[in-house]
Amino acid sequence: MPIGQVTRGTTGTNRLRRIDRWIAQLPALRRAERPLVVDLGYGASATTSLELYHRLSQVRPDVEVVGIEIEPARVALAAKSARPGVSFRLGGFEVPGDSPMVIRALNVLRQYDESEVLGHWERMVGRLQPGGVLVEGTCNEVGRVASWVDLTAEGPQTFTISLRLADLDKPSIVAERLPKILIHRNVPGEPIHQYLLDLDRWWAVHAPLGVYGPSQRWSAVAASMKESWPILGTKARWRLGELTVAWDAVKPN
Repeated sequence: MPIGQVTRGTTGTNRLRRIDRWIAQLPALRRAERPLVVDLGYGASATTSLELYHRLSQVRPDVEVVGIEIEPARVALAAKSARPGVSFRLGGFEVPGDSPMVIRALNVLRQYDESEVLGHWERMVGRLQPGGVLVEGTCNEVGRVASWVDLTAEGPQTFTISLRLADLDKPSIVAERLPKILIHRNVPGEPIHQYLLDLDRWWAVHAPLGVYGPSQRWSAVAASMKESWPILGTKARWRLGELTVAWDAVKPN
């Protein structure tokens, strides 16, 4: 039997575009001998799986995307949208079928208890090809606020937030969309809490740069954060509204 619970199935056009953009630049995908990617828990329609294929095929024309859902009716409906390079399958966290290079699991673990997360992480990572990556996280309904963790066989590696910078009040809006492993840890004494406080502080400090555009302001925030946090990535990624930090810096106590 598939492992997991049926989710609400909420989905929407372009909701996962920020995560797709992240996956498209992963070395694991670009260098894979067989670029098989799983969209785990794609929801009530085939939309996100089809969009994932469209975006990834721009960098890997030979990519294969398999959408996996635990609800049989959703699989039957999505199968009507199958096409070369995109297929759909019944399953859950056991990730049936061939081993993928990348698993995208967005908005899947939100309904689970925090105590269940590590077990599901381990189960999904165990299905990856050597060198593969699990991208697990959460975004809001329109995809303008997102965060995720990248995991490999060696464990969690990075934590990334991605925000629409135009009209952004403060970066800590992402607190509402943290991965399950972190969302209840945004309290004093936890690293993620201090991380978000520092983000808000530097966003305020660099407010004058907003006259040059929100990307300039965000890049300055990233540079300032790098002075005290192990910030990764390049200025090109920062200009997209992303900020990535080594997982060990924000992992729960």
